[in-house]
Amino acid sequence: MDFVMKQALGGATKDMGKMLGGEEEKDPDAQKKEEERQEALRQQEEERKAKHTRMEAEREKVRQTIRDKYGLKKKEEKEAEEKAAMEQACEGSLTRPKKAIPAGCGDDDEEDDESILDTVLKFLPGPLQDMFKK
Repeated sequence: MDFVMKQALGGATKDMGKMLGGEEEKDPDAQKKEEERQEALRQQEEERKAKHTRMEAEREKVRQTIRDKYGLKKKEEKEAEEKAAMEQACEGSLTRPKKAIPAGCGDDDEEDDESILDTVLKFLPGPLQDMFKK
Protein backbone atom coordinates (compact mmCIF):
# COMPACT_ATOMS: atom_id res chain seq x y z
CA MET A 1 0.00 0.00 0.00
CA ASP A 2 2.86 2.35 0.69
CA PHE A 3 4.17 1.78 -2.79
CA VAL A 4 0.82 2.73 -4.29
CA MET A 5 0.66 5.87 -2.15
CA LYS A 6 4.14 6.93 -3.18
CA GLN A 7 3.26 6.40 -6.83
CA ALA A 8 0.11 8.48 -6.45
CA LEU A 9 1.87 11.29 -4.59
CA GLY A 10 4.86 11.19 -6.91
CA GLY A 11 2.61 11.62 -9.92
CA ALA A 12 0.70 14.40 -8.19
CA THR A 13 3.80 16.36 -7.30
CA LYS A 14 5.10 15.97 -10.82
CA ASP A 15 1.84 17.45 -12.22
CA MET A 16 1.88 20.17 -9.57
CA GLY A 17 5.37 21.15 -10.64
CA LYS A 18 4.19 21.57 -14.22
CA MET A 19 1.25 23.69 -13.10
CA LEU A 20 3.44 25.93 -11.01
CA GLY A 21 5.74 26.72 -13.94
CA GLY A 22 8.25 23.95 -13.65
CA GLU A 23 10.01 22.52 -16.65
CA GLU A 24 7.99 20.31 -18.91
CA GLU A 25 9.39 17.41 -20.76
CA LYS A 26 10.65 18.56 -24.13
CA ASP A 27 9.65 16.76 -27.27
CA PRO A 28 12.83 16.01 -29.21
CA ASP A 29 11.04 16.58 -32.54
CA ALA A 30 9.32 19.80 -31.41
CA GLN A 31 11.79 22.11 -33.12
CA LYS A 32 11.58 20.15 -36.36
CA LYS A 33 7.77 20.21 -36.23
CA GLU A 34 7.78 23.96 -35.58
CA GLU A 35 10.06 24.58 -38.58
CA GLU A 36 7.80 22.47 -40.78
CA ARG A 37 4.76 24.40 -39.54
CA GLN A 38 6.45 27.75 -40.24
CA GLU A 39 7.44 26.59 -43.74
CA ALA A 40 3.86 25.48 -44.42
CA LEU A 41 2.56 28.90 -43.31
CA ARG A 42 5.06 30.69 -45.57
CA GLN A 43 4.06 28.51 -48.49
CA GLN A 44 0.35 29.17 -47.89
CA GLU A 45 1.00 32.92 -47.72
CA GLU A 46 2.92 32.85 -51.02
CA GLU A 47 0.11 30.88 -52.68
CA ARG A 48 -2.45 33.37 -51.36
CA LYS A 49 -0.48 36.33 -52.67
CA ALA A 50 -0.05 34.67 -56.09
CA LYS A 51 -3.79 33.96 -56.22
CA HIS A 52 -4.65 37.59 -55.43
CA THR A 53 -2.16 38.82 -58.02
CA ARG A 54 -3.78 36.62 -60.67
CA MET A 55 -7.27 37.76 -59.66
CA GLU A 56 -6.24 41.44 -59.81
CA ALA A 57 -4.71 40.91 -63.27
CA GLU A 58 -7.99 39.39 -64.48
CA ARG A 59 -9.95 42.31 -63.02
CA GLU A 60 -7.64 44.78 -64.74
CA LYS A 61 -8.23 43.04 -68.08
CA VAL A 62 -12.00 43.40 -67.58
CA ARG A 63 -11.60 47.06 -66.60
CA GLN A 64 -9.48 47.72 -69.69
CA THR A 65 -12.07 46.15 -72.00
CA ILE A 66 -14.72 48.40 -70.44
CA ARG A 67 -12.47 51.45 -70.86
CA ASP A 68 -11.85 50.54 -74.49
CA LYS A 69 -15.54 49.90 -75.14
CA TYR A 70 -16.72 53.24 -73.70
CA GLY A 71 -13.66 55.36 -74.48
CA LEU A 72 -12.79 55.99 -70.85
CA LYS A 73 -9.34 56.79 -69.45
CA LYS A 74 -7.64 55.64 -66.28
CA LYS A 75 -7.54 58.02 -63.34
CA GLU A 76 -3.75 58.27 -63.58
CA GLU A 77 -3.97 59.22 -67.26
CA LYS A 78 -6.60 61.89 -66.56
CA GLU A 79 -4.57 63.36 -63.71
CA ALA A 80 -1.40 63.37 -65.82
CA GLU A 81 -3.19 65.20 -68.66
CA GLU A 82 -4.69 67.76 -66.28
CA LYS A 83 -1.33 68.34 -64.62
CA ALA A 84 0.36 68.80 -68.00
CA ALA A 85 -2.33 71.30 -69.03
CA MET A 86 -1.88 73.24 -65.79
CA GLU A 87 1.90 73.32 -66.20
CA GLN A 88 1.54 74.51 -69.77
CA ALA A 89 -0.87 77.27 -68.70
CA CYS A 90 1.38 78.33 -65.82
CA GLU A 91 4.53 78.51 -67.89
CA GLY A 92 6.29 81.81 -67.24
CA SER A 93 4.00 82.69 -64.32
CA LEU A 94 5.37 83.09 -60.81
CA THR A 95 2.02 82.69 -59.08
CA ARG A 96 -0.60 80.00 -59.12
CA PRO A 97 -3.15 80.16 -61.95
CA LYS A 98 -6.26 82.24 -61.31
CA LYS A 99 -9.54 80.44 -61.12
CA ALA A 100 -12.23 81.47 -63.58
CA ILE A 101 -14.82 83.81 -62.10
CA PRO A 102 -18.36 83.04 -63.25
CA ALA A 103 -20.41 85.82 -64.83
CA GLY A 104 -22.38 87.86 -62.35
CA CYS A 105 -19.82 87.44 -59.58
CA GLY A 106 -17.16 89.92 -58.58
CA ASP A 107 -16.70 93.48 -59.82
CA ASP A 108 -18.79 94.51 -62.80
CA ASP A 109 -19.04 97.96 -64.46
CA GLU A 110 -22.81 97.64 -64.79
CA GLU A 111 -23.29 97.88 -61.04
CA ASP A 112 -21.37 101.16 -60.89
CA ASP A 113 -23.77 102.86 -63.34
CA GLU A 114 -26.70 102.63 -60.93
CA SER A 115 -26.36 104.13 -57.48
CA ILE A 116 -27.94 102.84 -54.31
CA LEU A 117 -30.31 105.79 -54.22
CA ASP A 118 -31.68 104.91 -57.65
CA THR A 119 -32.24 101.33 -56.50
CA VAL A 120 -34.17 102.49 -53.43
CA LEU A 121 -36.24 104.93 -55.47
CA LYS A 122 -37.49 102.10 -57.65
CA PHE A 123 -39.30 100.58 -54.71
CA LEU A 124 -40.97 103.78 -53.45
CA PRO A 125 -44.49 104.79 -54.49
CA GLY A 126 -44.85 107.31 -57.38
CA PRO A 127 -45.36 110.58 -55.42
CA LEU A 128 -42.34 109.86 -53.19
CA GLN A 129 -40.20 109.06 -56.21
CA ASP A 130 -41.02 112.47 -57.67
CA MET A 131 -40.11 114.17 -54.40
CA PHE A 132 -36.68 112.60 -54.27
CA LYS A 133 -35.87 113.17 -57.95
CA LYS A 134 -36.23 116.93 -57.61
